[in-house]
This record gives sequence, structure tokens and C-alpha cells, in this order.
Amino acid sequence: MTKLRVYDDTKALFHMPDGVIYLDGNSLGALPLGVAERVSRVITAEWGDDLIRAWNTAGWYAQPRHVGDRIARLIGAEAGSVMVGDTLSLKVYQALAAALDMNASRKVVLSDTGNFPTDLYMAEGLIATLGRGHQLRLVAPEEIEASLSEEIAVLYITEVDYRTGRRQDMAKLTARAHALGIVTVWDLAHSAGALPVDLAGTGADFAAGCTYKYINAGPGAPAFLYVAPRHADSVRAALSGWMGHARPFAFELAYAAAGGVERMRVGTPPVLAMAALEASLDVWDRVDIAEVRARSLALGDLLIAEVERRCPSLKLVTPRTHQRRGSQVSFAFDGGYAAMQALMARGVIGDFRAPDIMRFGITPLYIGEGEIVRAAEFIEEVIAGEIWRRPEYQVVNAVT
Repeated sequence: MTKLRVYDDTKALFHMPDGVIYLDGNSLGALPLGVAERVSRVITAEWGDDLIRAWNTAGWYAQPRHVGDRIARLIGAEAGSVMVGDTLSLKVYQALAAALDMNASRKVVLSDTGNFPTDLYMAEGLIATLGRGHQLRLVAPEEIEASLSEEIAVLYITEVDYRTGRRQDMAKLTARAHALGIVTVWDLAHSAGALPVDLAGTGADFAAGCTYKYINAGPGAPAFLYVAPRHADSVRAALSGWMGHARPFAFELAYAAAGGVERMRVGTPPVLAMAALEASLDVWDRVDIAEVRARSLALGDLLIAEVERRCPSLKLVTPRTHQRRGSQVSFAFDGGYAAMQALMARGVIGDFRAPDIMRFGITPLYIGEGEIVRAAEFIEEVIAGEIWRRPEYQVVNAVT
């Protein structure tokens, strides 16, 4: 299969409205051109003509595992270790529940204040449901390693901070955690499709991630869950849905877990959303993630240099060091929300995260040097000209 050159070949594979510089692929990826045709075919030829037979004839039933194997390549996972379906919130819940069950004598879940709130909410809910005296302990991101100890049951963090783009050292933290008997759960929401991940090589126990960001599978696209093969046949499935049963169509009244990662299936897979994901993965199958990473870092360096030269009032909060950076560049600015609204009105689409973070996602499949420089010019116009102070940009939308 011929490899695609990142941006030079891949940009033409995405729909991008005229006049738009899209720097929000870290929140919702752009539309791959193959999605509409793929989903239409599933609707008309598979659902329309085959009806319920398509669970067998079109392979719908096997989709979660088949698509999981395609995602495994992007995250350095072993074949047969990734299951797709449900939402990221459910997948981190499943992973954390299984991890706590594996380390039942310990009661502390260690996470950091840079973790995505939904991960923390799910942990709080799980802890309350279990009622076994567990504690969610939060420390600053830079204090994670020093906070590891033999009282910790699970290390539960996101590899790349959703606000700052700060990247944790998965290999180092996983090794340190394992030396202390700690089970690891990694959230890859801002890693998968953005940078090389090596779950197998680092020895991670569990990982979960979404596919609507850098993987470009569309709004509400299904999430994925990784279970290290050494655990897959023994972990307890907290959400024991019928699709995770060893014999789902025997309709037995008692639950019996399927073998391997199949037990982490819950309910009926979202077939149409999975079709959109498969179309996006057709692009990723022909892309070298190392090239994506190299271009991401170069584009991030360019954006940092251009914005700092033009807008000294913006404070960089993303690490400059490549090893510590994800695939976004974030600046702190007191008028950040209004400034982002003014930029969006000019076709530069990023997003805002409270209290003062302006985020710009670097997605090299469809963003190049020219777009970065033009975006910096618009940022200078909005900030230096104080356009962001206009009343129309102060109105806060439901989604920021």
C-alpha cells in the first residue's frame, strides 16, 4: 500500500470550508471525504437491503474487535487487545473498575489536577458506588511521580493535558508505578492520532481514548479500550452487558464473561458511527504516525514563534520541549474567550478552556505552514487591535 505524504497528499482527503483555518482538530477532527460514501453504503446497501441479516453478512457484529485492531496500530497495542464501542466516559469507568478490582487491598486512586474532568467525575461516581472506602487523590501534574507509593492502587491520568498540552512520560511513570505494585490506567484522548504511543512497549495495563479528535471519526464517534493481554482473561467486567457475554445469543440468565478483551463489550455497537470511523482509518492506514508527529512539532514551534513575536501579551502555557508536548499550543489570556470568538468570526477556529486558555490544535493531515502563519496574522489583528473587546464577542455560548 502506497504511503501518503502528510499534508501534501492528505489535505485533499478532507473537507474544509473555504476561508477556514481549522485549529480545533484536538476537539473535533475535520471530515474525511470518504465518510459520506461509506456511511451511505452502510445505510442503503447493508441496512437497507440486508436488514437484520447485515449483522452477519456485513460483519456488523465483529466490528468492535476488527476496528479495534486497526486502532491498535496507532497506539502501539497488541492485536486483539483493543475493543471499540460506547463513550470514553464508559471506557475509563470500565478500566478503572477493573484496575481497582485487581488491586483490592489498596484504596487510593492517584490522578492529577490536569486530568480531564469527566475522568475525575467517573472516578468519583465509581468510588461512591463501590462504597469500599476508596479515595481519589489529586496532585499537580508535575508531582505525579513523587506521589507514587505503595498505598496507591491505581495511577489514573491523561497522557496529554487537555488544556496545556503538557505530556506525561508514559514509560517512566508506568515503570515506576509497577515497581510499587500500582496498576496503570491511561487516557489517550489527546494522544491517539496525534503522536506515537507504545502501550505494549511501556507495559501499560489499561488505556482508553476517543476517536472524534485527531482520528477524525466525527461527533459522538465511539471510544476504544485497551486491556493488556496479560490481564484480558482475568479482569472483571464491571459493566457486564450482553455483548460481553461468552454466549450472548444463548440468552442465559446468568452472566459469563467472554474471553479476552471481548468481555469489555457492553451493548449493541453503533454501526453507523463505526462506519465513519472505518472510513477515517482508511486514511490512517496509509500514514506514518512518526511523520505526523514530526510535522506537528515543527508546526507547533512555528505557531509559538509567530504568536510570541506578534502578541507578547499572550502567555505560552504549552511546554516548549518537544518530549513534553502533545499536539496543541495553548496560550493564557484574560480575554481569551472573547478573543477566540473574534478569531472564529474571521475563520480561524480554535477553542477556549476556562479560566483563560486559548487552544490551537495542530493537525498536520490538513494543516500546513501557510495556515499557521495566516492564523498568527489574524491573532495579531485581534489582540493588538483589541478587537476582542467588542460586545458581540463577549456573549458566552453553551459550547466554548
